[in-house]
Amino acid sequence: MSTDLKVVSTYRFTPTSVQLLQEAAASEVVCVASQEELIAQLPEAEILCSFSVPGNWRELAPHLRWLQYPGAGVDGLRDSGLLDVESRVIVTTATGIHATTISEYVFGSMLMFNWNWPQMVRLQDSHVWARSAGWYNLGGRELAGQTLGVVGMGSIGRRIAQLGHAFGMRVLGIRRSFLDEEATDPDLDVSYSPRHLHELLGQSDYVVLAVPLTAETELLIGEAELRTMKSNAYLVNIARGRVVDEQALIRALREGWIGGAGLDVAQIEPLPSNSPLYGMPNVILTPHISGVSVHYETRLAALFADNLRRYRAGEPLFNRFDPARGY
Repeated sequence: MSTDLKVVSTYRFTPTSVQLLQEAAASEVVCVASQEELIAQLPEAEILCSFSVPGNWRELAPHLRWLQYPGAGVDGLRDSGLLDVESRVIVTTATGIHATTISEYVFGSMLMFNWNWPQMVRLQDSHVWARSAGWYNLGGRELAGQTLGVVGMGSIGRRIAQLGHAFGMRVLGIRRSFLDEEATDPDLDVSYSPRHLHELLGQSDYVVLAVPLTAETELLIGEAELRTMKSNAYLVNIARGRVVDEQALIRALREGWIGGAGLDVAQIEPLPSNSPLYGMPNVILTPHISGVSVHYETRLAALFADNLRRYRAGEPLFNRFDPARGY
């Protein structure tokens, strides 16, 4: 490995974070603000921090050895060739830095659904004081004593499970590595392997999807799965839109197969303005913002700096993408 690293970032770190990164790299870290600046810096770059790369990155960046991706899900890089074993480029993700923010978002969505908070805001905007909760179907549900199903027990899913217990919920969870039928997890009341998805769905009052998008999880939730869920169940998707069959979900919401859905992602983003999801009273819709946090940049810089130290020392990097797993 080079002792004089060329580190380039399209992520605009603050001066304080740049100093942290430069100390970790023992070299200059160049933050670029445009595609033209990036292309000018790539020929000598050994390390890149960026959400995307030019299609001809092989020609532009012949010395590239490592990409630190600033987000968690790298499915957007599939067509670039970077994720292929043959690329010989290490790819690491920012998995873990979103756990606090997204888990709080999940419970915010669940509580909003329980209280029908969007309707209360609409009433406020209309200067209407409801004479009773029953007039506008406000409130009535609690989290305590209910069953929460978490599909995907990575860092985000684990934090969601922990908060579920804090709210007094029974928590079920599915993880790819739970292949042993006797597997247990300290943050779960019951641990399931992926083949027991329907069993988890049938028991859960709230279901949270927290899986990466891979060949195994694309369209994981379709008509059969939605019909397995309780009629009052609330589905929260903070994974990727293509984890759910969106047309089947729309039908499920219209026909009452499930109680409602909190969606931070969609199959097509931005979600087309003519999507029925916008007008559904049992849907809480947000524009892929559950991972946004005022602390994001600081957490990303700390993770990147730690990996830079590891890279220089020849140690394994955190959050390394595994082509065999797809994440």
